[in-house]
Amino acid sequence: MNPRRAAGRVLSPLRAGLPHRKGMVPGYLVVGTKRGGSTSIAHYINQHPEVAPCRTSKGTHYFDVHHGRGWSWYLSCFPPARDGQRLTGEASPYYMFHPLAPERIARELPDVRLVVSLREPVARAWSHHQYETQQGYEDRPFAEALRLEDERLAGEEERLRRDPSYESFSHRHHAYLRRGHYAEQLERLYELFDPEQVLVLRSESMFTDPHGELDRVWAHLGLSPVTLDGLDRLKATHRPLDIDDDLARELDHHYRPWNDRLAKLPGVGFTWSDTTTRGDS
Repeated sequence: MNPRRAAGRVLSPLRAGLPHRKGMVPGYLVVGTKRGGSTSIAHYINQHPEVAPCRTSKGTHYFDVHHGRGWSWYLSCFPPARDGQRLTGEASPYYMFHPLAPERIARELPDVRLVVSLREPVARAWSHHQYETQQGYEDRPFAEALRLEDERLAGEEERLRRDPSYESFSHRHHAYLRRGHYAEQLERLYELFDPEQVLVLRSESMFTDPHGELDRVWAHLGLSPVTLDGLDRLKATHRPLDIDDDLARELDHHYRPWNDRLAKLPGVGFTWSDTTTRGDS
């Protein structure tokens, strides 16, 4: 058995015994996507002088796997405002994909501002598989893991909905294809939140124009404009070289209708037609 698994549950990196000292109520959440730049965006937001970082670093996973710990525990993960800080929040790339998280967020933080960062879905799936392999959560090659996905995820979303205490290992770690169905996930957010509450970023643009993209983030969160040091313009990431050509074409075909559907949604207006060439990841 994988040492990081126990009875089908993901072992939590958080201590359940955080002091229950209530802090600021979160005003923003970075909700996805996995391997789409959410960690970097959360890091950049935490550098803004008006932001009080979450006490558990990147995030709490409260709305996906730790919801049973309760609202008081959640607020204990955030500091009180001090020294000009007026906003706090967190990030979890699982929030956008987990079947219960968006509804929980809408119920408990109805006015929250959401940030979504989306990466070209084939590159995202490959990067996701690489990450899970490195973490010890995946032992199958990429192509085989894609073939196994339907079997691994069969009934998992339904079980998550039936049993809010259930944690699905495969739904969280092995949904390489499905996490790239961005239109479906964004449509669900728009059913629960005004589109004005949701900022959709193109992950590749954070490489090519980080300051411009962060200006959009600051405006969306109601923060003063600032310029962070140490951010350089880089080439946008492309397809990794070790995706087989036939598989890449198959995945392009799979994602084409999803990408077309996404481009028509409010706040999007972009495609990845210029990022599908092969190159370094």
